[in-house]
Amino acid sequence: MAAPKGHRRPLPHRTCVACRTVRPKRQLVRIVRTPEGEVVVDEKGKRNGRGAYLCARRGCWIEALTRRRLDPALRLTLDSETINRLLAYAETLPEALPEESGA
Repeated sequence: MAAPKGHRRPLPHRTCVACRTVRPKRQLVRIVRTPEGEVVVDEKGKRNGRGAYLCARRGCWIEALTRRRLDPALRLTLDSETINRLLAYAETLPEALPEESGA
């Protein structure tokens, strides 16, 4: 059944596993443990598997990886190769989100 005209579906929100900030889902980056056991960055948020969300800023990624916050969220222990791959991805992210930089 279609929603009545003018009625909008509420935006889903998720919590960053590093800073615990609740944001709209599209402002966060999803990390997924696939059914095959691989851990990947899911930029589109559509892959099957157990997911965890992080802000799209470098600090949250570094905190989540150094303090092992992704391990319980994904229900596995990340190996050093996966951690290094995720840290390399984190290097491509900005230090702060646009709303935090005073823009």
